[in-house]
Amino acid sequence: MDQSIRLLIADDHEIFRDGLALMLSRQDNIQLVGQASDGRELVELLDTVQADIVMTDLKMPRMDGVTATRILLEKHPGLKIIALSMFDEEDLIVEMLEAGAKGYLLKNADKAEILEAIAQVYDDHIFYCRQTSARLASMIVKSRFDPAREKEKIAFTDREKEIIRLICQQYTAQQIGEKIFLSKRTVEGHRTRILEKMNVKNTAGVVVFALKHNLIKEEELL
Repeated sequence: MDQSIRLLIADDHEIFRDGLALMLSRQDNIQLVGQASDGRELVELLDTVQADIVMTDLKMPRMDGVTATRILLEKHPGLKIIALSMFDEEDLIVEMLEAGAKGYLLKNADKAEILEAIAQVYDDHIFYCRQTSARLASMIVKSRFDPAREKEKIAFTDREKEIIRLICQQYTAQQIGEKIFLSKRTVEGHRTRILEKMNVKNTAGVVVFALKHNLIKEEELL
């Protein structure tokens, strides 16, 4: 990547924010342009600095992440926003996506997933946290959030549909191969093509897509 990603962090927990900032500031392709301790400070800060991506907590004093996201995207339509969430904030994650966020991460995400989220969102993809629960996937599907906006319907073979269902049920490539009598390598090839067709990057994205397009039913995930 030739150009640095200008990134701003907003979180009212100083220790978490400083730790995240330190990790990100060590990345060659990321330029940390600022930190904010609440939503209002975040909005004000973006009047004085330019950012490509904002990573913001959902619950903050003075102004929460959802309200800040709505205001920011009105003022800066090209800005990309990633929500930072705790485990019990599924309703707020959905609100953030509806407000225009491009993705979300649980706060216990590891370094590799955080960097992957930044890279994917910067490239204009939606990022679903790997730890997305079946309940949250279902809530996203039922919400006003529609990342796909397909112009044409995507077709899957019967074999791909079978593999999609098993991916959604959290089976590994090895386990899928044993169930449907294919080699692990063949299953991995199918999985790669499925992700490309859906334009998603991980299993969470497959689950959301499959639910939204009736490739699997919610009760089959439980």
